[in-house]
Amino acid sequence: MTDERQKRFSELIEADRERHRDLGWSGTLLEYLDKVREHPTLARLAHERLWDVISAEGLSDVRETEDPRLRRLLGDDGLRLYDFFRDEFFGIERALDQIGRYFRAAAQRGEESRQVLCLIGPVGAGKSSLVEKLQRGLETAPPLHAIEGCPLAEEPLHLIPKHLRPEFEEMLDVRIEGELCPLCRHRLEEEFQGRYEQVPVVTVPISRHGRRGIGVVPPVDPNNQDTSVLIGSEDISKLDRYSEGDPRVLELSGAFHVGNRGITEFIEMFKNETEYLHTIITATQEKFIPAPGRHGTVYVDTVIVAHSNEAEWRRFRGDRTNEAILDRLVVVKVPYNLRLSEEVKIYRKLLDRSSFEAHIAPHTLEVAAMFAVLSRLEPTSKCDLTTKLRLYNGEEVVEKGKTVKLDPRELHEDAPREGMEGISTRFIMKALDGTLADNPGGIHPINVRETLVQMVKGADLGDKERDRYLDLLRDTVHKEYLSILEREITRAFVYSFEEQAEGLFQNYLDHAEAYVNKTRVKDAGTGEELEPDEEFLKSVEEQIAIVGSAADGFRQEVMAYLWASSRRGDRVDFKSYEPLREAIEKRLMSSAREMSRVITRARTRDEEQRKKYDDLVGALIERGYNEESAEVVLRYAANNLWKD
Repeated sequence: MTDERQKRFSELIEADRERHRDLGWSGTLLEYLDKVREHPTLARLAHERLWDVISAEGLSDVRETEDPRLRRLLGDDGLRLYDFFRDEFFGIERALDQIGRYFRAAAQRGEESRQVLCLIGPVGAGKSSLVEKLQRGLETAPPLHAIEGCPLAEEPLHLIPKHLRPEFEEMLDVRIEGELCPLCRHRLEEEFQGRYEQVPVVTVPISRHGRRGIGVVPPVDPNNQDTSVLIGSEDISKLDRYSEGDPRVLELSGAFHVGNRGITEFIEMFKNETEYLHTIITATQEKFIPAPGRHGTVYVDTVIVAHSNEAEWRRFRGDRTNEAILDRLVVVKVPYNLRLSEEVKIYRKLLDRSSFEAHIAPHTLEVAAMFAVLSRLEPTSKCDLTTKLRLYNGEEVVEKGKTVKLDPRELHEDAPREGMEGISTRFIMKALDGTLADNPGGIHPINVRETLVQMVKGADLGDKERDRYLDLLRDTVHKEYLSILEREITRAFVYSFEEQAEGLFQNYLDHAEAYVNKTRVKDAGTGEELEPDEEFLKSVEEQIAIVGSAADGFRQEVMAYLWASSRRGDRVDFKSYEPLREAIEKRLMSSAREMSRVITRARTRDEEQRKKYDDLVGALIERGYNEESAEVVLRYAANNLWKD
């Protein structure tokens, strides 16, 4: 067995080595020219390279998505969805579309190719994760072809003299842009006596940790802002061997040199002093930066991506002396996600990366996500926050038997800063991690909500903000969870809930259709024709406050909606028309409520009640609970849901 494992290890190592061997290449500029003639994309600029990375995995129009909620929310906006971002970023489709549009335009060498992509948003919204995703994409792309030994891994076509470039561009079907760095220019003259066709060319893989193709600029102490971090320096230890003007004294190891032909990231860019950022002006528009000392300039081809929190951005933008830099920014706002279902996906993604093995009861992540999203929403006079939460999630909301006719996009337009403040994903994950660490037997909505309450109490917040968050947890989230829990227990208690709901739906349709068309209902068993059962119809409709004269209109609406659905070829079931679905579920819940109340609240149970209680626990376990969490939520329901 050990020999077999070692053989598999060896095969994996050799296959990987062979793959890298195939990607490796070395030759002269003359040989490289032949490669470019066959594959002109080898000479792509940085923005083109990144656009190819993003677009290679596929993209689609939001109107073509199979997700009906997403079509309903964003279908009229004409956004593009990028598979490159799909499994890691959730609920920020507009920001991702703007990022994609930036690279699509920059790849065509438009004005965007000479602009900084600047991501602005609250802490923990995913700005740095987006940049890391771009960097990882570059690392998986084919290696660069570069002049051997060049500290910038620069494009070999820079060796071609300017007066010959038009002819070479025509033969190679490429545009040659850029100049040799001072070190390569010196080597060309001294080592190769100007015979540029003999200069060696090699492949170089992009690597953040290897400092090739990915440069990173952290925030610098304002009292110690050394521009060598950006543009390198002179090695004074070499001045005893070379003259001050000799390029061999240069250390071209600044972030712009490292990010040449790839990406240069500015972390929390606006924490730096303006003077420190002036290098960006020429690095974007003219694509050159000053060389250290008296060595002229250095051409750089790099995608500059900056990110910053909104507070620093507002301060920087408010200073008119920063206009030259502001004019070179393409700003993309990256807000917190505002869709409940997408927030849950974020938590699942992050938990999947951890080593926690404790059980997570159903709706636990949903309750945490509900608190996070509610904290990010701005109140409106048009609806309450819970309704807004559901509308933003693409749900149909029913109130008093009518579907709420509010457009989520209009609601968001009324609150343009929505998503730029509130509880961060990081805050929620710390609560989940802490609860998981303290409860190896598993976590459930009740103990996670309590952890969140304690964290909010201990957080460094203003009194008004703290009170608002506590009110959300203790009132809004509490009530919503009780509503979820009642449906959950009813579905577990009522045997074959879906089948019973569907049977109730079909029965309602038969009688409603007969009532609307003034016909009779044919009994399936006896074949006898009967009058429509108005009492039965009322017992369903009153669950959503449809009473009296409103019943006639509701029945006509149901029949018209479902008839139109069947004409379109849509599947018609009890979930098809949201108001009727809610009425049917509430009807089943009311029929099960009293028995559920009795068996969950009883301190001592007779044999029949014990059996029903055990069956209820078993049904909850089948729905994803473990025994402990099932017992906890039933006790919680007994104490909070079915009070005497």
